[in-house]
Amino acid sequence: MVKYYFSQRLLGIGLAIFLFLITSHVQAQDNNPGPKFGIKGGLNFSQLYVDQPNAEDENAKVGYHFGIFGKVPLTNFLAIQPEVLYSNVGSKITYGGSDFENLFGIEPGEVRFNLNYIQVPVALAINIGPLNVHAGPYLAYLMSANVKDLKTSDLNSNDIKELKTDDFNRLDYGVMGGVGFDVRGLTIGARYNYGMREIGNSGLAGSLTNDSKNSVAQIYIGFGL
Repeated sequence: MVKYYFSQRLLGIGLAIFLFLITSHVQAQDNNPGPKFGIKGGLNFSQLYVDQPNAEDENAKVGYHFGIFGKVPLTNFLAIQPEVLYSNVGSKITYGGSDFENLFGIEPGEVRFNLNYIQVPVALAINIGPLNVHAGPYLAYLMSANVKDLKTSDLNSNDIKELKTDDFNRLDYGVMGGVGFDVRGLTIGARYNYGMREIGNSGLAGSLTNDSKNSVAQIYIGFGL
C-alpha cells in the first residue's frame, strides 16, 4: 500500500515536471520571433584624429550608411546580428605650415577625406524586452577614396591628384557596440565603431593621416521584411 502510494506520488511529480517543461517550451517558442531580416540606414559622424604636427584643426564629417541586417535568435534573450553596409566616413582636417606646402604641394587649408567602405559587422545582441545591447567585431573593405583640398571653396574644390584609393589600406577592422529598440517591424538605435587599423598605407596618404584610424558614431533606423 505504501509502495503504491509513493508510486502514485512519483508519477504525479513526474507528470507535473513534464507538463511544466512542455509549457515552458511552448512559451519560449511564442517569445522567440525567429530569424528576422530587414533593411537599415542612417547617419555617420566620423573623425580620424590625425596625429600630424601640421594638423591644426579636425572636424567631424557627416556621412551615411545603408544596407541589410539579420537577427538570428540563439535563446530568448541572445541573438547573432550580422549586417552588410555601405558606409561613407572620413573627416575635415585643417593643415598649416610652409613646410607642409613645400613637401606635399598642398597649401595650408582644409582637406576633406571621403572614404567609402563595404562593412560587415557581426554583433552578439542581448535582448531585454524591446531593448537590445549589442557588440562585436567588424571587417570593412575600402571601395573608393575621394580627397579634396577645400582651400578655395566647397563649390570650386580641387582634386588632390597625388592621392588615390590604392594609397589607403583596403582592409579595415575594429570593434563596435551600441543599443537599439525593436518595436514590431521597426528598429532604431545608436552605435560606435572603433577602427584598429591605420587608414593610410604609404606616401602622401600616410603622411596626411599619420596613424589615423576610423572613429565613427552612428544613428540608424531599420525596417524588418
